[in-house]
Amino acid sequence: MKQISIRLDDNIAQELDELAKLTGRSKTFYVKKAILEQIDDLKDYFLAKAELEKIKQGADTAIPYRQIRNELLA
Repeated sequence: MKQISIRLDDNIAQELDELAKLTGRSKTFYVKKAILEQIDDLKDYFLAKAELEKIKQGADTAIPYRQIRNELLA
């Protein structure tokens, strides 16, 4: 397991402290939970953004939705 350090704004740190105290869970628990819930969305976003750039530059092409739908339903 690896350890990392992050700096949080005072407001975020206070919210995290309050949540941990209120629930009896550690701040680490909630930081890990937040990362796990967001990491897939972030990966999807940045991969889609990179693919869009490739399409805009002509290095790749997009397949129309209707074509994919028709092929899947055939």
